[in-house]
Amino acid sequence: MSDLFLIAVDGSDAGKRALAFGAARAQAGGARVLLAHVLEWSPYSFLTREELAERHMRREQEMARADAAFLAPRKAELAALGLSVETVIRYGHVADALCDIAKEHAATQVFVGRTGQAGVTARLFGSVAGTLSQIAPVPCTIVP
Repeated sequence: MSDLFLIAVDGSDAGKRALAFGAARAQAGGARVLLAHVLEWSPYSFLTREELAERHMRREQEMARADAAFLAPRKAELAALGLSVETVIRYGHVADALCDIAKEHAATQVFVGRTGQAGVTARLFGSVAGTLSQIAPVPCTIVP
């Protein structure tokens, strides 16, 4: 059984670097790739029943759009390189969702890009890369 590399992608330059680095490592080591895209969502909002229904519908639309416009083209690019690629889209807190995905799919390594944010917000709330380095259930490569 080959390794499964979970590569977090979000369309940012950092995500593109993580994708390129993780794909190169997968090619070199014969690993399979799981591309993950997480749509951030805060559970700390209070909505009416109607707002919840509309929000659920919007989520479905956003996930379908993210898959068609973002993940499917990346999957095709990696498949053209001869890699075995699966994709997954989730809603939620990015670091927590990536950890859940890694556990559910038995990933052996996580690749994530680092944006280099160093402002007050990053200090107060942390970054995805920083949080993953502390809570990831498998080795995590943070690509600068």
